[in-house]
Amino acid sequence: MHPLMHTSSRVGSVNIAYALPWRNPDRGTLAHRAAAEAARRIVEGDLPAGELLRENDLAEATGISRTPAREAMLQLERWGLVRLLPKKGALVTTVTPRERRELIAVRTMLEASAGAALLSRPDAIPALAEELAELLSQQRAAATAQDPLAFAAADLDFHLALIAAADNSVVAGICEDLGPRFARLTAAVLDERSGTMPSLLAEHEELAALLAAGDPAAFAERLRAHVEDAYELDGGAR
Repeated sequence: MHPLMHTSSRVGSVNIAYALPWRNPDRGTLAHRAAAEAARRIVEGDLPAGELLRENDLAEATGISRTPAREAMLQLERWGLVRLLPKKGALVTTVTPRERRELIAVRTMLEASAGAALLSRPDAIPALAEELAELLSQQRAAATAQDPLAFAAADLDFHLALIAAADNSVVAGICEDLGPRFARLTAAVLDERSGTMPSLLAEHEELAALLAAGDPAAFAERLRAHVEDAYELDGGAR
């Protein structure tokens, strides 16, 4: 299984796996599925920034007709991964400094909300702690193998699991809209700064330890500080 194809588990009633559409290949229309596969290739770098994705090429690669291919390209634009060029196709965009700052701000709000929610949901902590332990195991393996893409997948899953802990359907909807952009940013930053994997792993281990120790207040405070420092232009992914 490819690193970015891991299936996230559920915490509470929110299935955060929907945040990454390529993890649900049988969900949605033909156009949605084609868009999901193209989004995965963009996130993984198979379709790099600056590449022109043509309607005919997408239709041929995914085995669909031009009409759903056109709809798929519109979905990719809604996900913020491409910019449509009239009569040319879709240009794969790059993560700009402004987009990075804006995504950080949203992630900070979402994860701070999740951290606060755990204060009133102590019953959710054991299941979440168990899930985080498994994700940390994946991160350790990726760090040992010096595999930034696999580490990025487990890193993102770690944070999506925290967001899911809020058990908030509105938050889950926001993640579904922004999930592909979150994934691309995480993969890009970890690819740029693979040397930061040990320090990122250590921070995640600290968060998981606070949660497992049954100290949700300290966990929420540390989580906020962790996320507020995330993805700095001169730092690494958090």
